[in-house]
Amino acid sequence: MITRLLFALAVVLTSVTIALAVEPDEILEDPALEARAREVSQQLRCVVCQNQDIDSSNAGIARDMRVLVRERIVAGDSNAEVLEAMVARYGNYVLLRPPFNTQTYALWLAPLVMMLLSASIGIAVIRQARRKHEQPEGLTAEEEDALRSVIDTPPTMETRQ
Repeated sequence: MITRLLFALAVVLTSVTIALAVEPDEILEDPALEARAREVSQQLRCVVCQNQDIDSSNAGIARDMRVLVRERIVAGDSNAEVLEAMVARYGNYVLLRPPFNTQTYALWLAPLVMMLLSASIGIAVIRQARRKHEQPEGLTAEEEDALRSVIDTPPTMETRQ
């Protein structure tokens, strides 16, 4: 019950935040075109805010990008054409989900490489720690002589008590 309440609260707060980012003067009169503009805007990254879509960003550049998206949609461009125009202007970085191509291999593969590198380092550290605990350090020559003298000495009456 509490989980559902928290989820509902999060949804409401998120939708309020999104609604606050798009200025009233930006909203298109045609609900269908506005819905398309929102759909496209949610696929584009604010170039200032980095991981925030332009639909929910209050940055000035995000506003300019939203206006440009709406202008292109009103001009009759499809969603794909609007996205292509934005990529042509800002590069693949502007897409929240950039395509997997030669320009974005590093972007897509870096998390996998970092995870594998971290796992390799972790395994090496664990193996080294195990070897260190499994192999007792050897005794020095003096320690071995002292141990032999203790072992070779027969017990006396004083040591038995």
